[in-house]
Amino acid sequence: MTVDVTDFEQQVLEASREGPVLVDFWAEWCGPCRQLGPILEKIADEDGAGFTLAKVNTDNNPEVSQRYGIRSIPAVKLFADGEVVDEFIGALPEPQVRKWLEKAVPSESKQRLVDAQEAFDAAQQDEAAAILAGVLRDEPANAAAQALLARCIAFEDAQKAHELVTQAARTDPAFVPLSVAIATLAELDGMNIEALPEDPSRAPIMAAIADLKRGDADAALGAFVQAVRLNKRYEDELARRACIALFAVLGDKNELTKKHRRALEMALF
Repeated sequence: MTVDVTDFEQQVLEASREGPVLVDFWAEWCGPCRQLGPILEKIADEDGAGFTLAKVNTDNNPEVSQRYGIRSIPAVKLFADGEVVDEFIGALPEPQVRKWLEKAVPSESKQRLVDAQEAFDAAQQDEAAAILAGVLRDEPANAAAQALLARCIAFEDAQKAHELVTQAARTDPAFVPLSVAIATLAELDGMNIEALPEDPSRAPIMAAIADLKRGDADAALGAFVQAVRLNKRYEDELARRACIALFAVLGDKNELTKKHRRALEMALF
């Protein structure tokens, strides 16, 4: 929702005690303001935006502008409980605005994402997936939830995981590396392993792929590392790429990542 502010005390300060209020300080003559304004209005009108957008014309509200130290516009300030809790200056492009809002605007879904991440880091993928399913029911386009859910199900359904993370990467390019990693797992899942060329590393790669299909990432990583030791260049460095993909899905905090990353480094060098 977007409102043109006529009473700052009521429409911003008091309103922010009920929910976050994002204030766009702007002016008619400001070119960058005309670039940023429509972006903020578009996001504010989306379902689940999580904030009210308040437009403050600095020419018409000099006292408010002076009170909050507005010296350059556009200036955006986020109010919660009557206080400024975050802000930025200048006309950011839409992806950067969305990324800033994801971090700045408090919401129940953000807390649920934190809970899901903690469950995932504790190797409780089923619990994390259940939390994320609830987030996505409320916010189907939540990129962070899509990406984390993709990590939760990557070993049991790599194709579905790839669909989820691809959607997330379209919204937020930060998820592109994860999309590439899960694409590698999907490639392994659909691979005709019997067609792999003869090579000393063929057998451990076949074993590793079978381990992945059983959801045994520990055994799979061990076998992939062994394949790297035998022939690191086999099939366009398939074993190395598989290890990197698994590390990306498991995450840096996972004990399996810590265990096998060092082994991979030693196998490569």
